[in-house]
Amino acid sequence: MAVQQNKVSRARRNNRRSHHALSATSINDCSNCGEQKRPHHVCPSCGHYAEREVVLMQEVVELDEDVA
Repeated sequence: MAVQQNKVSRARRNNRRSHHALSATSINDCSNCGEQKRPHHVCPSCGHYAEREVVLMQEVVELDEDVA
């Protein structure tokens, strides 16, 4: 079994783990509607990808307060 010879300091341990940090995801603007979207993904608001519509989006139907 591996047993350490000397105690590893917090600084040395944390320097070894310096590449474990998470980075923020990048965000691009949709070329069709201008909303923010993830790169190389379909726009969630308009359904476009690479200058063409790939997902048909349903129109939001507003209900009257009396009916609902």
